[in-house]
Amino acid sequence: MNNLYEYEIELNNNGFTLIAGCDEAGRGPMAGPLVASAVILPKGLKIEFLNDSKKVSKKNREKLFDIIIEKAISYSITFIDVEEVDFLNVYKASQKAMIDSLSNLKIKPEIVLTDAMPLNIDIECIPIIHGDALSSNIAAASILAKVSRDRYMEEISLIYPEYGFDRHKGYVTKLHLKNLKEFGPCEIHRKSFAPVKKYL
Repeated sequence: MNNLYEYEIELNNNGFTLIAGCDEAGRGPMAGPLVASAVILPKGLKIEFLNDSKKVSKKNREKLFDIIIEKAISYSITFIDVEEVDFLNVYKASQKAMIDSLSNLKIKPEIVLTDAMPLNIDIECIPIIHGDALSSNIAAASILAKVSRDRYMEEISLIYPEYGFDRHKGYVTKLHLKNLKEFGPCEIHRKSFAPVKKYL
């Protein structure tokens, strides 16, 4: 099962039961929203194939998404739109999205684990480097955020088919840069990002 449950087991042994994991998807892309999620999994729950969303196949991410939503004590998913990402900057937008996700949980956690992101909140928060590969709750949050964002980008590609958002999800790829140069930025491009600024 790798080391995915070590943090949770240690916290359980120290008396914590309601552990929230927080993660985001979409800090790097030059188009589309930033999405964060907060998840509280039941104590002792182990989910097959659960891992950092980047290490899980698309097919398994989709399955895990449904399992996490079904099994979680509470979960929340927050979208920060392009305008707000441009206004705040990506780092602050990530923090805001995570804090909003935690605020929207039905149950207040006793402690929060994040993927390397310090949060100014009234609950003890432990930022863990590579947390999405080291904590089951953070991994679960990374799956919910990633799948939610990917689905959004696949839907938006029907409105803007010329950019290929369903393929690159807004990330900076050769295809995306080629299409950006040819068609110019659209409404969901991040105007503060250098490759987009060039064509404004």
